[in-house]
Amino acid sequence: MKLDKLVDWYAALTLENISRVSEFYHPKAHFQDPFNDVLGHDAIIAIFRHMFDHTEHPQFVIKSVDSYGDRAWVGWTFNFYLRGKALSIDGVTRMDFGDDGRVIDHRDYWDSAEVFVELPLLGRVVEYLKNRMSCPCNARHTKSQA
Repeated sequence: MKLDKLVDWYAALTLENISRVSEFYHPKAHFQDPFNDVLGHDAIIAIFRHMFDHTEHPQFVIKSVDSYGDRAWVGWTFNFYLRGKALSIDGVTRMDFGDDGRVIDHRDYWDSAEVFVELPLLGRVVEYLKNRMSCPCNARHTKSQA
């Protein structure tokens, strides 16, 4: 398992070092997040290129790393700018490692609504739905009602 080097790579991810995917991911690696579900190096690289093309100054800040056998969990905050506005999304990644020590399965867990709420029209709909679906006991809901 190449976990320490992988985590360091994520923390320093740039357009220039995306091509190092093959060092850390198996050629048939599965990568899934709320927007993508792909297989293989080329598709994973395409996701990272897309991230750099559509966000400004993206950066992963690693918050925690835990591993058990061939599985690891990495907690992170993704900081970026979208149309000039600073945003942060907290998430966690579950990674399973193959016999060669590279990631064979990568699954990101994060709330995609945090991005949608920042979009002009869609943001209002998402915020409405979040308020409508949340319990009145919820601190966020109570605060928005005040």
